[in-house]
Amino acid sequence: MIGETTDMTAAKLQAERARAQLMDTAQRLQNRVSPGTLASNVWQDAKDKGADLAETAVDAVRKRPVAVTGVVAAIALFLAREPLVDLAGKMTKGVRKKTNRKTASKTQSTEKSA
Repeated sequence: MIGETTDMTAAKLQAERARAQLMDTAQRLQNRVSPGTLASNVWQDAKDKGADLAETAVDAVRKRPVAVTGVVAAIALFLAREPLVDLAGKMTKGVRKKTNRKTASKTQSTEKSA
C-alpha cells in the first residue's frame, strides 16, 4: 500500500509538472500571436526589406550611374508632363505674338510705302 501511494504521488507530481509546462507553452504561444507582437514583427520585416532594397538601389547606381540618371530623368519628365506642356504652350504663344507683331508691322510698312 505504501508503494501505491508513492506511485500516485509521483504521478501527481509528474502531472503537475506537465500541466505547468503546458501552461507555460500556451502563454508563450499567446504572446507570439498577440496583435502587438505580430505588428512588431511585420514592421521589422518591412524595415529589413526596405533596407535591402535601398542597398540594392545604391549598388545599381554605383554600377551604372548614366543609365540610372536617364531613368530618373524619364520618370521626372513623365511626372511633370502637364506643367511642361503648359509651359511649352505659354512659350509658343509668346513666340506667336512676337511673330504676328513683326508680320503685322512689315505688312503695315509695305502698305505705307506702296
